[in-house]
Amino acid sequence: MKNIFKNINQSAAVAVLGVALVLSSCKKLTDLQPNNSFSEESAFSSPARVALAVTGVYSAAQAGAYTDGSNRGYPFGAANTEQQDARGEDVIAIPSFYLVTYEGTYSPITANNQAMWETNYALINRANVVIEGVKKAASDGTITPALALQYEGEARFLRALAHHELLVHFARPYSHTPGATHLGVPYRTVAASSPAGVDINKSQARNTVKECYDKLLEDLNFAETNLPDTYAAGLKVSRATKGAAIAIKTRIYLHMGNWASVITEGNKLVPATAPYTSPVGAYALTASPAAPFVTAANYTNSESIFSIENSTTRNAGTNGSISTMYTKAAGRALIAISPLIYNAPFWLPTDLRRTAMTTNDGRGYFTTKYPEFSTFTDANPIIRYAEVLLNVAEAEARTTAGSARALALLNAVRNRAVTTAANQYTAASFADGNALTQAILNERRIEFLAEGHRWGDIHRLANDANFSTGGVPAKIAWTATTFATWNPAVPYTGARSVTAIPYADFRFIWPLPASEIATNPVLAAQQNPNY
Repeated sequence: MKNIFKNINQSAAVAVLGVALVLSSCKKLTDLQPNNSFSEESAFSSPARVALAVTGVYSAAQAGAYTDGSNRGYPFGAANTEQQDARGEDVIAIPSFYLVTYEGTYSPITANNQAMWETNYALINRANVVIEGVKKAASDGTITPALALQYEGEARFLRALAHHELLVHFARPYSHTPGATHLGVPYRTVAASSPAGVDINKSQARNTVKECYDKLLEDLNFAETNLPDTYAAGLKVSRATKGAAIAIKTRIYLHMGNWASVITEGNKLVPATAPYTSPVGAYALTASPAAPFVTAANYTNSESIFSIENSTTRNAGTNGSISTMYTKAAGRALIAISPLIYNAPFWLPTDLRRTAMTTNDGRGYFTTKYPEFSTFTDANPIIRYAEVLLNVAEAEARTTAGSARALALLNAVRNRAVTTAANQYTAASFADGNALTQAILNERRIEFLAEGHRWGDIHRLANDANFSTGGVPAKIAWTATTFATWNPAVPYTGARSVTAIPYADFRFIWPLPASEIATNPVLAAQQNPNY
């Protein structure tokens, strides 16, 4: 990471939020609350300091240092959503921050993908320090064994989330080779807080994709076993829970193409029949598709399972906040909705997600999911109950032709936005199981528009026998649009001047950053081809 091992204090001094690690030459950012630097021995010496150390892992998820040392929402404060959307075709990057990502012109020294690598590994390292620290705190009697297991579960949940983010950007999908034996990313489980830990990490090779997914699931299974169902109201969405671990597992198994396991995990959260209220965490769809995004409710609604908190004093500001990047003229409005999805025939003109959740500024259309552009306090939604329902729906549709449950789960999400009975799906709407699966995939594009899910679907479906994306689809350039380009009554047939990137093209995945391979000769020899 610039490299994350570059300037580690050899005496293993640690500072966190409470324990904010002295990891690199990156400028330190303001933490959520004032803190002092503690030695590694004292950082876990009291229950309060241990709690601050755990909070520090969430801090690293919300605000890692960008390449210039500033906070631009890397990795999960906002940048994961913005970067994943900009890699797909359902938004348009207005020339500025994300044009390199949108057009696929990145290189080993491109700041955006470099920052994604560096900040995710900084988060992973902080998680690893906390895992080691809470184990010692429990053995010393500083905290109870049960609390140590909960804290370790939170750290391992975030460690898994970070590794998966790295996999979808820097490695080919699980289906690329039989048994997923191709190169993934280094799955780091040792804290770089001592000379020995530094040496282990800075010479670690890339694990195979299968090894990475196995380790992801090991972390998430541990988290599921040891995390609580819920927390106090103020932490309901922003702290990892048992339900969050299960929900992310449905996503992981979807990426693996393991439909049976998607269903098995999903059944822990989704009853066999409606009404769909989770027995773990009491998750349920909100009555309105807009409700999870309403100001003040985006941290407390029944549908959000896990989100990253942004506050007035802790956010990515005008240069990175999810609110300002997606919001029309009052914000910076650098990510617009593309006519490729806005004009799609499967997105009905009367759908409430169009009529009530998009707006225009005279140039084009933008989402209204993130309205707090003046305070930048919108939560960044990582996973919602709607995703769990659609994950299970897809797995059911792929497993059982004409699955009644798949249709019911699809309708549970869709019918709160498509309220006219004549426009709602029935079993007769689909000629076969593939048609139902395609409807579910279309629904994902609408439901999760501007939530950073499109790239994950492009990535995992690239080799799909029936629903291949073929690589990165061709896109529309902002400079080629006029306001009339957005028209839900007429499918878009105009130019796509940002050319497609076929799956076989080396640009389908990002290069390992130069900042990393410069100090790790093992990774230098494992650079993604043609970079």
